[in-house]
Amino acid sequence: MSDYKPKRPPSRGPSTPRIAMDALTGTDPAGNPGGSIVRRAMWLDELDRRLRPYLPPSIAAHARLANFERGRLVYVVDAPVWRAKLRLAAPELLDAARSIGLDVAELVVKTTIPNPAAAPERKAKPMSAATQAALQAALASLNKPDPSGPNDAS
Repeated sequence: MSDYKPKRPPSRGPSTPRIAMDALTGTDPAGNPGGSIVRRAMWLDELDRRLRPYLPPSIAAHARLANFERGRLVYVVDAPVWRAKLRLAAPELLDAARSIGLDVAELVVKTTIPNPAAAPERKAKPMSAATQAALQAALASLNKPDPSGPNDAS
């Protein structure tokens, strides 16, 4: 028999996806805490899902929970009209938040600035033949001097 032993690959640490996942979920490779931002975002998303059924149906599509801090629920809406309607629904929403265990005292509603890139692109309407002919005539009159000369009767 031979004394051949296969060579083992060198031991490696955790793979890159594992390091990234640990950073997202709360620990780094050294075991230090981290990822609290992601955990908080996940908690706020879950809180938004729990409170959404308590929003009036007309407002639910236009409002999103943005934060909960120091007894204040902060919602973001996409237009001033939804801001006013959500403020009117504040007592019911605050009661619902208290019923799920939040120590909430106030509702703050903020309006987002519309994103012009998200607005639908406006398409130019085609010109009618009469409008196009009139425009061409107006442009032609600007480019060519009148051959009869000025019509001054003075």
